[in-house]
Amino acid sequence: MREFGDLLGPGSVHFGIRVDGKKGLFKELSVLASPCVGAEPRDILAQLARREQLGSTGFGDGVGLPHAQFDSLDRPTGVFLRLARPVDYDSADDIPVDCVFALFSPREDGAAHLRALAQVSRRFRDEDFVAKLRGARSEDALYALLTDYAAADAA
Repeated sequence: MREFGDLLGPGSVHFGIRVDGKKGLFKELSVLASPCVGAEPRDILAQLARREQLGSTGFGDGVGLPHAQFDSLDRPTGVFLRLARPVDYDSADDIPVDCVFALFSPREDGAAHLRALAQVSRRFRDEDFVAKLRGARSEDALYALLTDYAAADAA
């Protein structure tokens, strides 16, 4: 059974990303997400910043779930980053973030966005799953954990 295989494609999982702070994280995320989203990095950065002004997308326990909607998409898509070092993220629990699952959805399909966001947030509530992501040592290992329930449960 696939997990996030419908949200993650080739080149959408990144390991050991080095950034300075939340602003640097969003800049790097915007560049990495650009090919997946089909939008310019500056536009992605602006949408992420606009959403973040409404309240932190810090999920807690070191996980960030930034999200935005774009006209360029016809289905939800994700980008996952495992940071080399945690960064302050203004999360409610004040725990710095080292795992980031960014969700990008079609602007005109709010229901799909909410379903995908619920799917991601449910899985990232699983402390064992997040611990396995933190233990992975490559993009390939992360991709396997993120896209395959069997691999994630067996690891």
